[in-house]
Amino acid sequence: MLVTHFYLGGRCDEAISLYEMAFGTKIDFIDRNEAGGVLHAEMHIHGQRVMMNDNHGSVRVEDFSMQMVLIFKTEEQFLQCYKILKDEAILADVPEKTFYSPLVANVMDKFGIRWGLMVDENIAE
Repeated sequence: MLVTHFYLGGRCDEAISLYEMAFGTKIDFIDRNEAGGVLHAEMHIHGQRVMMNDNHGSVRVEDFSMQMVLIFKTEEQFLQCYKILKDEAILADVPEKTFYSPLVANVMDKFGIRWGLMVDENIAE
């Protein structure tokens, strides 16, 4: 599954409100940090899953504001893709477990394309 992910530089709540009105949708999921910032949110826009957050960790909105997210059903599929993409990558995070996925990593490939990789064992193949 291929999903778009927006990094919104602290304006995620504002973007969610705008997108809900503009696209006639509602937020599917939202998780916040202790300060109230959005760690991870999801909504469907015209039937497509869209992820978004206020930026955290090593991600800086100055570097980019969007990435493509590849969601794999198994860790084996994830690791096979990660191994290939990280070769000659400009940036490759070490895969880690998060509250929303057993394995997540970000890779900016040698062409400058930003890829978020994650495992969701509940997706349909």
